[in-house]
Order: sequence, then C-alpha cells, then structure tokens
Amino acid sequence: MTNRDLALAPLSLRPADEVMRLERLGSLHACRLSFVRTLMRQMGRQRWQISRVRFDLDNDGHGTAIYRLQTPHGRYHGVMFAQPLEDERRSDRVIAEAWDVTFGLVEGDVDDGLLAQMAANVPLQEAGRQHPRVLVLSRANKSLRNFAHFVDALARGEQPDPAWLTRVGYLYRTTAVYGNGKFGIADFARLHDNPDFRRPFSAQMAGVYLLRHFSIEQVEHLAACRAPETACPLATELRRYLGIGNSTGLGMAPFLINHPQLIAQWVTQRETALALTLCRVPEERDRERLIALTRRAMRHLAETVTEDAEQSARNAASVAALPDVLSWLASVPLEPDLWAQLVAWGARTLPLEAQELIHTLLIELYPELVDPLEEQMGVEENLDLEPDMPLMRLCQLIETHYGWALDHDYASHEGAYWFWYRSAEKEEPRLGVRHAEPGAEKEMPIAIGPRVAHSHRVIRDFLEGAPRAKVVDFLLEHPRHKEIVRRIQSLVKAPYGDIHANLWHRDMQPMHLLRAKLAFFGASRFDPKSDRWVRITLFQGAPLVEELNAEPEDLGDFDDWSFPLEPRHEGGTVRPQSVSGEVSA
Repeated sequence: MTNRDLALAPLSLRPADEVMRLERLGSLHACRLSFVRTLMRQMGRQRWQISRVRFDLDNDGHGTAIYRLQTPHGRYHGVMFAQPLEDERRSDRVIAEAWDVTFGLVEGDVDDGLLAQMAANVPLQEAGRQHPRVLVLSRANKSLRNFAHFVDALARGEQPDPAWLTRVGYLYRTTAVYGNGKFGIADFARLHDNPDFRRPFSAQMAGVYLLRHFSIEQVEHLAACRAPETACPLATELRRYLGIGNSTGLGMAPFLINHPQLIAQWVTQRETALALTLCRVPEERDRERLIALTRRAMRHLAETVTEDAEQSARNAASVAALPDVLSWLASVPLEPDLWAQLVAWGARTLPLEAQELIHTLLIELYPELVDPLEEQMGVEENLDLEPDMPLMRLCQLIETHYGWALDHDYASHEGAYWFWYRSAEKEEPRLGVRHAEPGAEKEMPIAIGPRVAHSHRVIRDFLEGAPRAKVVDFLLEHPRHKEIVRRIQSLVKAPYGDIHANLWHRDMQPMHLLRAKLAFFGASRFDPKSDRWVRITLFQGAPLVEELNAEPEDLGDFDDWSFPLEPRHEGGTVRPQSVSGEVSA
C-alpha cells in the first residue's frame, strides 16, 4: 500500500481502556502537540517580535522590567516586578505570600496609570485587585544555587558549568500561573476569538516564556553590576539550555476530572497524531531520523536528575530499554507497516514509559500530518442531559463504557483508602486517609468510579420496578444522580474523557495525574519531591527571543528542540552536544 492508500483508510485509535489507565497517563512525555511546542511554532511561523521597553533594575537586580510582545494581530506586554525576599519567606507552597518575581501578561499598552496599578497589586497575587486587561498572573522564586553560580561565573568572564542546568534546568521556577479570570484578571471568554491565544493555556505559556527571557537578562545585569570590567554575556547554547521551572501539587489534579471533554480532546488529538503516523509508509530517511531522535531521548533521560527513587528507576528502565529499540530499528526490514510493527513489539517488550516515549518520537517524524491538529486542541465544554433516553439504554451504556468503574470494590479498606478534600487555608485540593483522618464528610467528588458504580446500582434497582422507565423518570425520584448521569451520557461520545482508575484506592498514585496534565503543557525533567508535588522544567532547549526576532528561515530546525542535551563545556567555550540529534561518542 502507498501513503495515499493508507491516507484514505479509516484511522484506528487505541481503545480508551488502554490509553486512559492511570499508570499509562503517568508515563506520557511532552510531544509536538504540547502547548509549549505549539506556541513556539506559532511564534516562529508568524514572526512574533519581542522587545524590551523598560529595564529599571538596581545593582541587586530589583525593580521593574517590561517586554513588548508584538504579533500580527495584537500587542501585549509582560510586566515583571523583582523584589527583595528574605530566605525564610521563600517557599514553593501555594500559601506563600511573597516571591522573588511577580509578573503579569497584559493585553495592549501599559501606561503610567496601569503600571502603578499593577505595581500595587501584582506583587500581592491572590490578595491584590488585579486589572481586567491582565491575561496571566504569576510568580516565581529563584533557584538560589544556580542563580549564584551563574552570576559568579559571568562576573569573572567565564561561562557557567552546563551541569548545573542538567541538575536543575532553570534560574526561576513558578509556583502558579493563573489565567481564565482568576482574581479579577481577564476572563477566558476574552480570548475565545483571539487569534493569538485561543488555544488552551497559550497565554500562560507566553507569560512563562517572557519570564525565561527576563531571567537571562537579569542574571547578565547582576554580573555586569558586580564586575563591569570582566563580566560577559551568557553563551547562546546555555541560554537555549536554560528553561523555567514549575513547582506544582495536587491543585492540578481536579482539572483533569472537571474538564473531561477538554481532556478527551487533548488525548484524541494525540492519539490521532499517533494513528496518522502509523499509517505512513516509512522511507529510509524516516528510520534514520527516528534512530537519531531515540539516541537523543536516551541521552536526555540519562542526564535527567531526580532524587525520587521511583522516577529514577523509571528513567533508568527506559534508558536500559532504548538500545534494544535502536537494534530493532537497525535490523528490521523497511516494510510498509514498520511503525505498526514497532509499536506492537514495544507493547510486548518495553516498560510503559519507554512505550510512550516511542509513540512521542514517532509523532515527531511527520510534522505535515501532526501540526494541523494543534488547531483542534480546544473544545466547547457542555455536558448535555438526554432525559428521554430509555433508562435501560443508560444502564447498558454504563456496563459497556464504564466497565472499569464497575470492576472496583469501593467498600473495602483498600478500595476506599483515600478521600479528596479542599484545604481551608488556601482552598487547594488535598488527600486524606479515610479511616484515620477527619474530614471525609467534606469530600470533593473527584473520584468518578465510585459515583458511576453507585448510580449503576440505583438504576438497576429502579429498573426492577420500572423496566420501561426513561432517564427523566429516574431523575425525578433520584435528582442527586443528575450530574453523573449527564456526564456518562456526554462522555460516551468522548471516550478519552474519564480516567480509568479508582482514585480512592490505596495504590493510586496522584503523581500520575500531575504528569498527565504537565505532559500536555510540555514539561520535561519530571522530578517528584514527594507523592504529592513535583518540579518540572518548561522551555528548556526552546528557541531564544533573538532567534524569533531574526526571522528563522528553516522552521523545521527552529522547532527541533525536544529532549535537549547538556552542552559541552570545553576550554571555557560552550558547544552544543549535537545539532542533528546524534550523540557524539
């Protein structure tokens, strides 16, 4: 079969019962459709321009900086406030009240009145009265050791050791990036028809990208202030290898449950990208490209540092498995279904993270197939109730599509171990042990499985007395089931919307929930700090502001920055480990 014949064949997506298993979701990697990648492609394709319009920092790096972001459709400004912060007040917890840097991304121009209003409120974050033209509100703390090392080295006229960025890939890490109307900033509806930021989380990612640029300019400014005679700028390869960190916890988990149609859309597009790739008849150059990408990913994972024993073991297992992938790719004949053979072989032999890594790398091969899907990552969310549906039909739908929910025992000590609740101090989601801690009566309805199973039992009992009843008849007597019934009826049409797991079970790992969402954001260097919170890196390896402004001629090379490698530090010069993705001996 030719590529044209395969293109006409219907796509076969993986079943939801495979894709939406919690452990597999917790094995996802950032891919071409992740939000940092799609934003950078848009910025490069449309030649967005970034310029510095204000940089009023003192010798300690404190003050105000403003960056203009000009697109073909609009103008925006990133407004940064850097302030002194005592070490004892520096915290990654959401309950912190002060940070090294606070910033906002603003639609339109920033005059003196707006700047004064922002200066009085943005540093207060949740406690401030934020302006409705602010699209994104965020804050970040320094990685103190990296920051000090970079300033010291640049002040001496030397380049920092790249290994510092391999251990911790950033100078700043954010602790929250707010959008969508929180705390008085612009509502999501304001961006609905905005050609620049109508994709999910694109405005938030743009704000983080500007923070990355500020971190580079601030550290160079501090080095120049300390030693104006000897200080040097940061080498281009180190600038590119520098990302922005993020520290996040369980507050991210409810989003996956409360926006099932959006999650279904994200997963559907990723699975569509994989299916399109598997339909492609490979050429020898495609195989060579996949081999190069696999080598690069293997080195990236080997360089990834985490103190978490489980994640370290998962990374090591992937690194140990990838030489077999390289051997397989080098030895198997170039047949039309080579990629399908690879995926089937991987499902039999590779650990989950290595399987999903191979899927991610396959998606990378064919931009012309995959990139158009980036325009389909958003969706209008609306869970519709079908009151006239026969209740027997609803019961059958549950048994057909929600077998995973009916298979669990929610009454046992193990099966009902955890409960989810919202903390009083910051209204952030938390986990409690049901039989050992108080508060289960205030449980948040995050676990969908037990709710579906409960509704199913009540529906079956109702049908015994009214076998010809409709959904409306059932809900008139049992109105508390309306929300879950509406969810089931809607998500039957969006099968990737629900996570196939008992989120009460003792063995449930909340870290898998966090990784699933962060992978779609574009996170790398996944580094759990406990079973409840994690640090990651965004934009590491991404093109720089000066590369955007230079109007790159080859967008393909411009976009080839996944799985970045530590630059070589030789004789005071920093060089890329590789440009093509091949790892030098």
